[in-house]
Amino acid sequence: MPHPRLFVDVHVLQTVPPANLNRDDQGNPKEAYFGGVRRSRVSSQAWKRATRMHFTERMAADDLATRTRRFSGDLAARLRRRTGLPEKSADRLANALVTALGITPGKKQGDTAYLFFYGHRQLDAVAELVADRAAELDALPDKELKKQIEELDAQQHFRSGQPLDIALFGRMVADIPALRVDAATQVAHALSTHAVELEFDYFTAVDDRVEKDQESGAGMIGTIGFNSATLYRYATVGLHQLRHNLRGDATDATDATGADHDGAAVQGVAEFVTSFARSVPSGYKNSFAHRTLPSLVAVVVRGDQPVNLVSAFEEPVAASSGIATRSAQRLAREHAVSVSTWGDVPSWAGACHSFDAESAAGAELTGAFGAPVSFPGLLSGLREHLSGRVAEAGAVR
Repeated sequence: MPHPRLFVDVHVLQTVPPANLNRDDQGNPKEAYFGGVRRSRVSSQAWKRATRMHFTERMAADDLATRTRRFSGDLAARLRRRTGLPEKSADRLANALVTALGITPGKKQGDTAYLFFYGHRQLDAVAELVADRAAELDALPDKELKKQIEELDAQQHFRSGQPLDIALFGRMVADIPALRVDAATQVAHALSTHAVELEFDYFTAVDDRVEKDQESGAGMIGTIGFNSATLYRYATVGLHQLRHNLRGDATDATDATGADHDGAAVQGVAEFVTSFARSVPSGYKNSFAHRTLPSLVAVVVRGDQPVNLVSAFEEPVAASSGIATRSAQRLAREHAVSVSTWGDVPSWAGACHSFDAESAAGAELTGAFGAPVSFPGLLSGLREHLSGRVAEAGAVR
């Protein structure tokens, strides 16, 4: 019996100063019309990548993945390190393995035709398939080498044992269904809670070697588009799907290696919430130094369906003063109305925020999400609740 559906919704309010987090094809900040007005927008892809890059600052490299066209070249490099084969021989074995996986090779040696998302441990496991026989296999003619490699079933190492970032964000390989991984996470485009106008920074750069009395003017002149906004950010994680992706072919909470899939899934949710809340896309970061922390992170655990609360801002917040405070009040009210209207009471909710708990905004947030806690306290409460729900589901199976 599969585990019941359980969704972890993450709602974030974050105020960003003048910045160009995520540029369009003209080099300006991305925008969208919502509620009849122009809003600042940061694409889901930009924030997912920022979240993944934040993982690399906190987690061991072996537990993570890489998305690249240079998959064949990476495999060849591992083979060279593991076996001592010369470059040409390692490239030949790597190409044979990639062909056996069904991945289309690219035009350039070492490349594939498209980006491939692979776990570092998965690539090591594939290299190990041929490591002990590398010299023997390299001596075979091409036809016999292909036959020998196909018998190794290299695909099995990509069908299970997914690292956290692949388990969360999925892997799409259009022509190889066996290598696809359904994402456990959905991330919405971040939108400003209010109307935003595009502005331009006119800048000049001075040539340090020019003598003032010999030449006037700047060494470089240009413009950068920017805006500033209070953003509503939303993401959801399906705990059941994450557990499935981490578990692979195992049918129990632990597998033959003793790996605790349920515990890894719960911790994986906490890792995602941490990196999603703390990450910021890096566009023009040196020009604007735009990195901030959210003013609100609210987490809601639901058994029915994910619920994006962006409707709270369909009528834009007036841009006179206190945008973040009024945005927090709107969000709290939207959550409360959604629960009372539909009757879908969450199994757990919690919030970390920087608003005065005694203020009107603080009171509304407490009514919607419970008394505020620190961010570590929010994560601790979330892990405790999810662990309990997983244990309950396991007990009735």
